[in-house]
Parts: sequence; structure tokens; C-alpha cells
Amino acid sequence: MASTASAEPIGAKPALRRLYVIRFVFAAVWAALLLVSGSELTAGAKLLLFLYPAFDVAAAVVDARSARTAGPVKGLYANMAASVLAAVGIAVAGTSGIADVLRVWGAWAIVSGLIQLLVGVARRPMGGQWAMILSGGISVLAGATFIRSATQDDPSLTALAGYATLGGVFFLVSAIRMSRSTPRS
Repeated sequence: MASTASAEPIGAKPALRRLYVIRFVFAAVWAALLLVSGSELTAGAKLLLFLYPAFDVAAAVVDARSARTAGPVKGLYANMAASVLAAVGIAVAGTSGIADVLRVWGAWAIVSGLIQLLVGVARRPMGGQWAMILSGGISVLAGATFIRSATQDDPSLTALAGYATLGGVFFLVSAIRMSRSTPRS
């Protein structure tokens, strides 16, 4: 196990930093587009809602490929599975209404948050992972809030934009922290 932890920072760190920056940019753009689309569940909003977990799958695939030689990636595979289920669930829930979308999104936020927290803890030796650990914990709490907000009289999608933005900021902070923790030759 010790050799896995020490090997990962060398090979996977630059790729992970780039991925984290890309995830920040995607989250910021996605959140802005969701806010612009309004509070209605239009075709555009449904597409955006589907794209977020679909992008998460793609990001986890890139992450797993960069980390494969450095050690186990089971957490990333679990994240891929959860995000695929979320994308399908959101596509189905989008036909029923905002409340059902919030329930599916909330369940996904809880599961993926737990996974992110565990992956962040396992990657602590790389540096820059405290933001990911914190983000995972916040995701769990936000997921519960989304599920609860689905029971309100007039549920809204706007909280999802804030959730994505905050998650993106955590990815950016991790990328910056990883850059600063890079050993100098």
C-alpha cells in the first residue's frame, strides 16, 4: 500500500491538476447556463441536467486512466457507476418534474459525495486533497437538502447551480494546492 501512495503523486498529479481545472471551468459554465435557462424544466434545462453527471462520468474515466498505473481506482469506478445511474435517472425524472429531478440529484449528490470523500482521503499523500474531502462532505449534506427541497410547494433548480459552482471552486482549490505541493527537483 505504501508504494501505491508514493507512486501516485509522481505520475498522476499533473493530469489530475489539469482535470481539476477543466472540471472547474465546466462547472462554472454549466451553472451559468442553468441559471440563464430559468426555473422551468425546458428541453435545454433537461439537457443541461443530463450533461452534468455525464461529464462526471467522462472526468472519472480520465481520472482512472491517469491513476491506473499508480494504484487501485475502485472509488473512481464506483463514481462512474453512480454518475451513469444519475444521468439515466435524471433523464427519466425530467419527464416527471422538478421535484423528481431534485430527488434523483440529491441521491446522486449523497452517493458521489461519499465516494469523493473516500477517494480524497486515499489521495491525501498527493497533497491538495483537503478541498476534495470537504467537497465530498458538503455534497452529502447538499444532497439531503435537495431531497428535502423536492417536497416544497414550488421546488427550484437554482440551488443546483450553486452546488455546481461550489464544487467547481473546490476542484480549482485542489488544483492550486496540488501545484504548490509539487516537489521541486
